[in-house]
Amino acid sequence: MATSLPPLPNSRTENDGSVVIRVLGYNIRSMRDDTTALARVIRACAPDLVLVQEAPRFFRWRKKLARLARASDLVILTGGATAAGPAILCSLRATVERTEDVLLPLTPGLHRRGFATAVVRFGGTRLGVLSCHLSLQKDERYEQGGMLLDRLAGMGVEHAVAGGDLNDRPDGRTFRRLADGLQDCWSVAPWGGEYTSTPTDPHQRIDAIFATRGVEVLGCGVPIGHPGVTETDLRAATDHLPVLAALRIPAS
Repeated sequence: MATSLPPLPNSRTENDGSVVIRVLGYNIRSMRDDTTALARVIRACAPDLVLVQEAPRFFRWRKKLARLARASDLVILTGGATAAGPAILCSLRATVERTEDVLLPLTPGLHRRGFATAVVRFGGTRLGVLSCHLSLQKDERYEQGGMLLDRLAGMGVEHAVAGGDLNDRPDGRTFRRLADGLQDCWSVAPWGGEYTSTPTDPHQRIDAIFATRGVEVLGCGVPIGHPGVTETDLRAATDHLPVLAALRIPAS
């Protein structure tokens, strides 16, 4: 793994009213691993938004997610069991306009899936946000990709970001469907590592962050070598590697 990275832009407000934010996508495997290492990774990335997959969903799930948010210097925005796993955490820099947890149609014999969604403001900008964890079954996954695009289009915002565990690679049908309608942030401005699975043997990119047209992607990738992010913590935290993006959002 790499030992150092070029710096990723920090969160800030620009003179023209646009804002630079950091967005982190992370499958946390229900916090079944080293949650102290997990919080260290998140905190070191200094995100404004965290798009979580596999948040705790069962016994005392709200307390567990709240504990992670506190340890990461963040707050819970929405999601968790109410979205069948996806959740969104945010910094106090975000002003929340509205949230909605969406349960997707259930295919008998398969896991329930959902979206955690929100509209937030950063200064003079307004942003739609969606966290997802798509199906392992290819046909259901493809349909969910279409639902994701429809959900973003129906948020009533000019700019949006979506991300999560797609269970699909860039050459897959669902990944291509999303990349045709949105910017695949890694492809636009690759930074850091590419592969997100697995931490011990990174060989595939199945987690991604997407942004609507008009959002400027300043850098996106796995924060291997980012200050404060160690290989030991990445391996101990969960069974996926995170994806960190720096985005410039135009003023609304």
